[in-house]
Amino acid sequence: MTERATNQNRSKRRADPKRDRLVSLRPMAPIVPPVNVSGRALMVVIAIMSFLCALTLGAVTMVQEKAEAWQSDVSREITIQIKPDDGLEMETALSEARTIALSFPGTLSADIVDRAATSRLLEPWLGEGFDMDELPVPRLVIVTIDETAPPDFAAIRQKLAEAVPAAVLDDHRAWANRLISMARITVLIGVGILTLMFATTMLTVIFATRGVMAGNRHIVEVLHFVGAETSFIGAEFQKRFLLIGLKGAAAGGSVAALGFLLLAAWQSNSMATALNDQVTALFGRFTLSGAGYFGIVGIVILISAMTAVTTRLTVIRTIREIDRQRADPSLAEIG
Repeated sequence: MTERATNQNRSKRRADPKRDRLVSLRPMAPIVPPVNVSGRALMVVIAIMSFLCALTLGAVTMVQEKAEAWQSDVSREITIQIKPDDGLEMETALSEARTIALSFPGTLSADIVDRAATSRLLEPWLGEGFDMDELPVPRLVIVTIDETAPPDFAAIRQKLAEAVPAAVLDDHRAWANRLISMARITVLIGVGILTLMFATTMLTVIFATRGVMAGNRHIVEVLHFVGAETSFIGAEFQKRFLLIGLKGAAAGGSVAALGFLLLAAWQSNSMATALNDQVTALFGRFTLSGAGYFGIVGIVILISAMTAVTTRLTVIRTIREIDRQRADPSLAEIG
């Protein structure tokens, strides 16, 4: 009777739903500690690297977009410059040069830059109130051309040389080629810097993961010894470091995006000031397009994914080292 009662009590305890519910609600301690010094340090490092990556990407994007805009503007226009000469009637020469330019197919319009506009162009260098008649200031004719079917520049030069010898045609191709080369070099430098930053971030994640593995090596060894698969242990570390990478990358990317927004707002609200003019002349407009902001989001996603994948590979490699040391005790003594 006693043995039967004992068996019944055991069956009752096993079938007790309330007890099973309490057991199922009991919190399970994570393999990787949710908060530790290495995790916080890694998050700060990822945030800094993400900020620098986003800043570099934004700068490269702005340079590329500005270069494309300048190239488009240059490819739509050519300039006829007429230098003052003895016995030259400037206004007549300007009108004749404009007529010659419009006579060629592929030219859409031609505008003479008048004296007032020429004076405004020279004010930043010569100051206000100077007399144009006292200086040999050349005059310009701005010709808009069809980008898809440009005119014959050689023929225009030849006809200008015959009719207006003081006229010089500038199609800006040499300047545009230099601009394109400079933009390409800048983009290549930016891509190289981004590559170095990504490599640095990956190495940082590897070292941080190994540090966490060293601190929790006994737990990993016990789990691995009792039959926990390598993929399970790797997934636990991957989830933890994915969250760390996502938080750090999002913080760094957000600060960079906010910086571009604040700089653009400052430039818009401080127009026609000396400081703004100097900054704009040196660095241009700090206006980042939608492609630049999407690029920052892409950097956040890429760094987070890279952190997770690097962590998983590092954990798998560490567990394999544990297996090799277990198979060969001499390796453990050397380590």
